[in-house]
Amino acid sequence: MSIDFEIDERTDGIARRTTAFVRDVVLPEEQASDGNVHAGPEPLRRRLQEAARTAGVFAPHVGAEWGGLGLDLRGQAVVFEAAGYSLLGPLALNCAAPDEGNMHLLEIVATEKQKERYLRPLAAGEVRSCFAMTEPAPGAGSDPRALATTATRTTGGWRIDGRKWFISGADGAAFIVCMARTSGVPGDRGGATMFLVDAGNPGMKIVRNIDTLDQGLFGGHSEIVFDGCEVGDDAVLGEVEQGFPYAQVRLGPARMTHCMRWLGVARRAQDIALDRAADRSAFGRPLAELGMVQQLLADNEIDIETGRAVLWRACWELDQGRTAAQHTSIAKTYVSEAVNRVVDRAVQVCGALGISGDVPLSRLYREVRPFRIYDGPSETHRWAIAKRAVRAARERRAVR
Repeated sequence: MSIDFEIDERTDGIARRTTAFVRDVVLPEEQASDGNVHAGPEPLRRRLQEAARTAGVFAPHVGAEWGGLGLDLRGQAVVFEAAGYSLLGPLALNCAAPDEGNMHLLEIVATEKQKERYLRPLAAGEVRSCFAMTEPAPGAGSDPRALATTATRTTGGWRIDGRKWFISGADGAAFIVCMARTSGVPGDRGGATMFLVDAGNPGMKIVRNIDTLDQGLFGGHSEIVFDGCEVGDDAVLGEVEQGFPYAQVRLGPARMTHCMRWLGVARRAQDIALDRAADRSAFGRPLAELGMVQQLLADNEIDIETGRAVLWRACWELDQGRTAAQHTSIAKTYVSEAVNRVVDRAVQVCGALGISGDVPLSRLYREVRPFRIYDGPSETHRWAIAKRAVRAARERRAVR
């Protein structure tokens, strides 16, 4: 098996332009907003995205038919990491969650009419979207089979009823991809269907925006009630009862793109720590010459390089058309925890400066902690990794 991690000249050029664009355009905007964009200031988003178009780095993940650069996942890994150096970089490139994952889903699953109605304006940055699966307990969370929101057949369409929460980017979104149960009961493995629901539907209402540890997700995280939400048959995304398989189409790559973006944050934290270690002296020597500081910096380098390696391996498998379930779980678990470690060590190297507002480490610290929960907590992924490993071992023993 030959694994190819070669970065072609075109991708390298896009990554270099992204690095310069983030440094010169995006970082000043992040600093001006203090990284707090939950309220979703539209002029900021449009200003950044127009600048990204001018720089030739807009929508690197979307096919050329929809106005994007058409990079595969290995190419995205390089460019998204460069974009993720700033909390607003992915927003500027229009490759931030949840829109990026929804674009991927729509490209694969949507009808041509749905693509024109929803994907084209989303890919162009004309609108935003969100993905509504998570529910308050005892509904769907780490276990999607607990899905409790229902969609019931009506004359010419469907009625959706239920409550969703922690729906990222919902405030200001033009449409929602909603997961609802069309058969069975919570706990059943199947029976889920995806629906495209336009904002302004009288049966759908944002009841609150949730106060959270992180502040860098455009549009924040909302709680939504579906109460007699009527949609037509043309609102069904893909086939009825195929919602759970479609969720995997979206979630596998989306977990990897999360890792890509957060590795950019880790590199930024490490750069701040390296600068501090070079500039600050203690006990008559620069911090960079003190063994315990060197260990912190070295461990950061190890975590970043290892995280990138496991991520690229998973992306290569997905680009080959494989399910890559084991390697995406490994990558998501490792990178989410490694990024936390890197930022934490960077704070430690910087000392009092690290927890002050004079450098952005405290802001980055707040942003990276939820990543160990988003897209499946580490515990759920470890459970799945172990199950697959045990199953593979049993299969090997059976053929001996």
